[in-house]
Amino acid sequence: MGTVTLGGGPARYATATLAGGCFWCTEALFKRLKGVLSVVSGYSGGETDNPSYDKVSQGTTGHAEAIQIEFDPSIISYEKILKVFWATHDPTTLNRQGADVGTQYRSVIFYHNEKQKELAEKSKQPSFVTQILPFDKFYKAEDYHQNFYDKNKSYPYCQIVINPKIQKLLEQFKKDVKEDANN
Repeated sequence: MGTVTLGGGPARYATATLAGGCFWCTEALFKRLKGVLSVVSGYSGGETDNPSYDKVSQGTTGHAEAIQIEFDPSIISYEKILKVFWATHDPTTLNRQGADVGTQYRSVIFYHNEKQKELAEKSKQPSFVTQILPFDKFYKAEDYHQNFYDKNKSYPYCQIVINPKIQKLLEQFKKDVKEDANN
């Protein structure tokens, strides 16, 4: 696994790191947005180096299930990414998203620079419990977690939890979604 930092491409690309519950959900949503070049599921915000899914799931590492997004800001702004983030999870529940409970499911924005911090703080509503923290490290999750939804659409969790989130994305952010987003 190891630490992953995206954005090694041309300087015109940017990186966003977000935690909004299960990374299967957040990855499935953000990869459908125009201007998003890649989304990697992983772990961030904890004390343990090279954490495993088993350890993170036990809530002993301090890490949240997170995604790291590489995007083209000339197509999608960081502000739009934040709007989608706020709209597609519940930022008012502490350490919980639906049936997923524990600090690994907390809502966090890991900012990469002062502008991202400023925009995150400006967009955060008073009722939101979302943490806004400086980005430190991101550890890529195991391979079977990458692109999980698209590989496992018939899996009950995908049908019950992720499908409604994708429908919400398609309804609320239709003009921002890639044409093949239903596939």
